[in-house]
Amino acid sequence: MVEQPSLPVLEMRNICKAYAKPSGELLSVLADINITIRESEIVGLLGRSGSGKSTLLRIAGGLVKPSSGEARYLGTPITGPAEGIAVVFQTFALFPWLTVLENVEAGLDALGLSRDEGRGRALSAIDLIGLDGFQSAYPRELSGGMRQRVGFARAIVVDPTLLLMDEPFSALDVLTAETLRTDFLDLWIEHQLPVKAMLLVTHNIEEAVLMSDRILVLASQPGRIAEGIPVRLPYPRNRLDPEFHRIVDEVYSVLTSRTTASIGAQSKIHGGLVQPLAPVSIGLIEGLIEALASPEYGGRAELARIARRHILEVDDLFPIAEALHILEFAELRNGAIKLTAAGRVFAGSVTEERKRLFREHLLRFVPLVAHIRQVLDERAGHRAPRVRFESELEDHLHRREAERTVRAVIGWGRYAELFVYDDKARAFSLS
Repeated sequence: MVEQPSLPVLEMRNICKAYAKPSGELLSVLADINITIRESEIVGLLGRSGSGKSTLLRIAGGLVKPSSGEARYLGTPITGPAEGIAVVFQTFALFPWLTVLENVEAGLDALGLSRDEGRGRALSAIDLIGLDGFQSAYPRELSGGMRQRVGFARAIVVDPTLLLMDEPFSALDVLTAETLRTDFLDLWIEHQLPVKAMLLVTHNIEEAVLMSDRILVLASQPGRIAEGIPVRLPYPRNRLDPEFHRIVDEVYSVLTSRTTASIGAQSKIHGGLVQPLAPVSIGLIEGLIEALASPEYGGRAELARIARRHILEVDDLFPIAEALHILEFAELRNGAIKLTAAGRVFAGSVTEERKRLFREHLLRFVPLVAHIRQVLDERAGHRAPRVRFESELEDHLHRREAERTVRAVIGWGRYAELFVYDDKARAFSLS
């Protein structure tokens, strides 16, 4: 007898989401998203900040409406918050004036249960999630890990079929996150949870491999599924397993290929003037160059190895690696980063030589910096307001992205001594 595929719990078809910019032009956040999640699956949605992960999760939960496309829960279109779907948020989102028990009971308000039935279900959820004895405690009395356990208890108390998790461990320290993640997975593996399927939003690659049956890698600008990676490892999973490392490296390889493709595409738009930049400090840039130049790496390293060695997540490591790639002090390829000849010279130089080399690369490879310097050189007073350059960027970038890009060039330009920036006057100058 042929085994029938499990029932789709969540289906998302051709989901697109766009927001209007101040100019009235639409900014596309998500484009053509297609996802199916079936019973007994944990699907990891992995992407960097700004890729639209949380927006997609909120569409799945009925908290945000898509601009086009359709989301279905158990075959029924999602038009708002649906019974049977629960969400665990990144922030604990507890009512500070309520006790643990009262916070968990708050999740039952919409179900119309009797007081006794609601109290019984809340106490069972509290016990299941490992908070027995803390029913009368207030959130201020709890550690971060315990407060997030309350968030989990409040989500599972409604007996959801689908659990949506928006980076539920990211606000916790490493050890607390590991403990809570392991405890929650144990409950899932032992079928002690009412949940039939889960969608986990994360930017932690190892977390995605530890928990997920499939990983969907979300590319940016706009957010779209770049690749689906199956994780066929038995639970509990071992970080030291060679297959575990292979999958982690595969995810890094997908992310680096998408990153370099995006940088290449942006460099062709208006001569690279609208290339988004992350405000990475000079200290972090120098630190990664020096680490790569050390005998430990010999000028080249797998990003996964650097992340493990220095306890860095995607949103910590990739902006620094991107900066080195844009400045051509290093090259990103196939999940690894390798110093260029200029990067090796930078690592072996003293401060003034580093500044000179950085200045040369900044003017050559970051057109926005060269543009600012040219404007300052040509103006009689050698001054220009910050808003002039932010406005130019906002014609093509989201306002927040434009502001981050200007912050990046301010920091880099100051280090290179290409211009002065007065934060009070919000203006650039040459003196």
